[in-house]
Amino acid sequence: MTPTTIILFYKYTHVVDPQSWADAARNLAQQLHLKGRLLVAHEGVNGTFEGTPDEVEVFVKWMQEQPQFADVDFKRSEGTGDAFPKLAVKVRNEIVGWRLGEDDVNPQEMTGKYITAEELHEWIHSDKEFYIVDMRNDYEHAVGFFKNSVLPPLQNSRDLPSILPQLEHLRGKTIVTVCTGGVRCEKASGFLIKKGFADVYQLYNGIVTYMEKYPNEDFLGQLYVFDGRITMGFNIADPAHVVVGKCGWCGNATENYIDCAYLHCREKRHFLCCESCVAKEGGFCTEICRGKHERGEVPGGQEDQLQRL
Repeated sequence: MTPTTIILFYKYTHVVDPQSWADAARNLAQQLHLKGRLLVAHEGVNGTFEGTPDEVEVFVKWMQEQPQFADVDFKRSEGTGDAFPKLAVKVRNEIVGWRLGEDDVNPQEMTGKYITAEELHEWIHSDKEFYIVDMRNDYEHAVGFFKNSVLPPLQNSRDLPSILPQLEHLRGKTIVTVCTGGVRCEKASGFLIKKGFADVYQLYNGIVTYMEKYPNEDFLGQLYVFDGRITMGFNIADPAHVVVGKCGWCGNATENYIDCAYLHCREKRHFLCCESCVAKEGGFCTEICRGKHERGEVPGGQEDQLQRL
């Protein structure tokens, strides 16, 4: 099997003509047989691709030759050959769908101070008072998180304003926001600053960089990723690796994600389920979804319309 590399990258920077830039990136990615996702907006770019090491490096070089992207940090990890089903390059209003409206922030003007993996490691192993706030979705940190971190119940990025009451006790405290590769923390940390949180940091280059430098040390479990791997870790065969994920049915330790077998699930569409319960419960996330499946219910029916009222 031909070795492949997965790259993860982003940058908040003004893109004058997002459509033209997206078209150029798509054309090159197609020529290089890359697969993955890329979002382009006036505010910047956010992407992840998989390809052979040589193909990936050609794309990296193309970006680095453009002055505004010369300083982009490309995070590399070992690929699987099928991490993405296709290539998708799209122009959007945002490179992360926060939809903050009047509370939107420009990370080039307002964002948290950067803290490197090495600096955070030093803080964690010192007596310094600070609080790590995880800005990922709840189903992501279900399988891995920093020890003693604050885990707000975000179901998606648009929930950010709703978690402010749960962070009120941290006003006046030092906060370090964390996310997978860093892009979500750019606006999330800026949003907290705008809302009056004065001492806000963000983990530079994200959790993936910390895990690579300090595997199985302070970040427990595995890292959820948005590709075919679903989760990734470093040295997970090491006895020091801790499984923190819990099966949604029996509560036993697991790192196995599945999609609910009910195609129209509105409960826990993507959830942790051990192999035993996959077989026993048929792959459904709840009894509710099992019942709807058995009754053949589909969205748009009378019961579904009543639930929306």
